[in-house]
Amino acid sequence: MKHRLKVWGDFACFTRPEIKTERVSYEIITPSAARGVFEAILWSPEIQWNVESIQVLNPIKWINVRRNEIASKAAEYKEIYIEEERVQRSSLILKDAAYVIEASLKSVAGDLNVEKKFNTIFKRRALKGQCFTQPYLGCREFSSYFQLLEENEQCQPISETRDLGLMLHDMEYSKNEVSSRFFFAVMKNGKVAVPFRNNSEIQR
Repeated sequence: MKHRLKVWGDFACFTRPEIKTERVSYEIITPSAARGVFEAILWSPEIQWNVESIQVLNPIKWINVRRNEIASKAAEYKEIYIEEERVQRSSLILKDAAYVIEASLKSVAGDLNVEKKFNTIFKRRALKGQCFTQPYLGCREFSSYFQLLEENEQCQPISETRDLGLMLHDMEYSKNEVSSRFFFAVMKNGKVAVPFRNNSEIQR
């Protein structure tokens, strides 16, 4: 069963990992960030969300902002003195971002009854606007609104086609390391098809 969420917000930043010092956003929401919106509404160790497509509803607009950040990373048993570690960094972020995300859930154990149960729970929660954590668009300060779309509800994507280049697909976690997975994203008439995790298009 597929679910479609309309998500939107005033600002968004889906940070490119190859740019280290300043934050520069991808042109659209990444599949990992899109999955995070679904998991904010319903998460369980029994299921796995698969993002299948992303529709871009608003023209891609940029804004440059400067924000206060902490220079060092938080570590266990280490105090951080904000006044000493504060730095100002420039961020190139998105303005008036809006998308329709289509995703499906799968039982980790392959149990169809589990999938049926969680599909029902997700639909009920999404229709009521319920979430375990506030969804956000890339960075936690950029909160996201969401709306579950019924089968007959349609949203008009932008009529634009462009090559978005190599984009972060998702993170892969193992006992010893965390690795990134990428894919070549192409937007056709405002829509990006997202390959599944085990697809040959995914690069590590």
